[in-house]
Amino acid sequence: MNVFVVAMQLTGIVIGFVTLRVLVIPLFERAPLNLDDRLSAKDDHVVIAEYQRDTGVLLDELEALGVSYVLVESESEEAKALSDAGYQAIHGDPETRADLERASIAKASTLITDAGDRTASIVLTALEANEDLRVISFTPSLRRKAALAEVGVDRSVSPDALIGQRLAEKATLSVAVEEPTDEIVIREVLIRRHSRLHGVRIADCPVVTNPDLTLVAGWFDGEFHLPPDPDDRITPNTVLVVAGPAGAVERAASQAAGVRTARSGRQSSVVVAGFGEGGRAAVEALPEDVSYTTVDQSPDSGADVVGDVTEPETLRAADIEDASALVVTVDDDATALLTVAMARALSDDVEVLARVTDAEKASPAFRAGADYVLSVQRVCARLVAAEVHGERVMDPVGQIRLVRASSAPFTGQSLADIRRQRDRGWTVVATLRDGGVLTDAATTVEAGDEVFVAGSDTAIAEFERTVDVD
Repeated sequence: MNVFVVAMQLTGIVIGFVTLRVLVIPLFERAPLNLDDRLSAKDDHVVIAEYQRDTGVLLDELEALGVSYVLVESESEEAKALSDAGYQAIHGDPETRADLERASIAKASTLITDAGDRTASIVLTALEANEDLRVISFTPSLRRKAALAEVGVDRSVSPDALIGQRLAEKATLSVAVEEPTDEIVIREVLIRRHSRLHGVRIADCPVVTNPDLTLVAGWFDGEFHLPPDPDDRITPNTVLVVAGPAGAVERAASQAAGVRTARSGRQSSVVVAGFGEGGRAAVEALPEDVSYTTVDQSPDSGADVVGDVTEPETLRAADIEDASALVVTVDDDATALLTVAMARALSDDVEVLARVTDAEKASPAFRAGADYVLSVQRVCARLVAAEVHGERVMDPVGQIRLVRASSAPFTGQSLADIRRQRDRGWTVVATLRDGGVLTDAATTVEAGDEVFVAGSDTAIAEFERTVDVD
């Protein structure tokens, strides 16, 4: 009897597990799951109608900024995986008004689309439900910009072209100064991969501790900070925008091991590897006095050199050993990494600036020898943040301006006190007195002085409009 009871108990347990696994669980798995029930209440939010890149990178950026959103994803498994991970995502067809209404499109403030040829259909459907929507569209080519504007897109962005332009600006290290002066210059200092400044806080950086210099702004992994936060850490992807006397700027840059400044007395020559949308944008962004050589594998591209950019013979044909910079805009990340490594093997002196698609490939690109890397995924996420949260992202470096103004609004204040006000977007870098330029932070501005003010175009315009300098 004891053996029989034990056998019955064990059999019951086995049958229970089998029933649960074979019958009960499949029934729950086949039951329809309504992801809408997981959405929180939405108002004045962002609707993302398809996103063909790494969705997690974008959504993490929005959540970090506290931006309310709903993603409409046409792939059911992808939508469920994102929802299970805690994101505000639903499964639906963004070309269908009913599915957009499930995302509360009528209450949304912004529509983000990244749907290729389906973009026009999605935008027109969304605007029928909410004609006040601001629409931002990612497009593979700016040639579609006019057509998208016709259907209601407020801003069309080609990430490849935008990054190509940005890399070209970095390659030439040029900064526009409204009023050229021998006393004060603004210059970019690119932190290279072997710099001893890696990991150093901005507050402890030699540029900041030098009383003759002012750190105007900084690029941190492609994100523009004006002015930088003192607690920001310098990474291999950092570019510092420094203002001060030309001699002091040169000395500070040369004293920092691994820091490269703009080449003087040498004609800039840039090699552009990959002559697609990004490569063409890079060429168009180069100054007229900069020579360039384009390289592409396709004979139909119109490139100067046709060949595999990962082969040493191709790069030598483009004069990589005499070039001042290499801009890598090839479409495949593996090809980009190999191109960077090959270029670094051929020339240790060339500045290598690369575009990668996957945000995780930025670190390998640095290890391969790149000096500056931008990720398409990361840039797209930050562009969305810029539109919906007002962040300054991917501002062209040519928008940094230097103007002279009366010292009247600042009389009696020290330069250090003026520079501590970090939320204005502009800063006073020096004062002009009796023909001499004073940049020491302890300098007190006196009546009759003139001041040099640096900032972005927008910030300088705001300064000139709101600060009484008469």
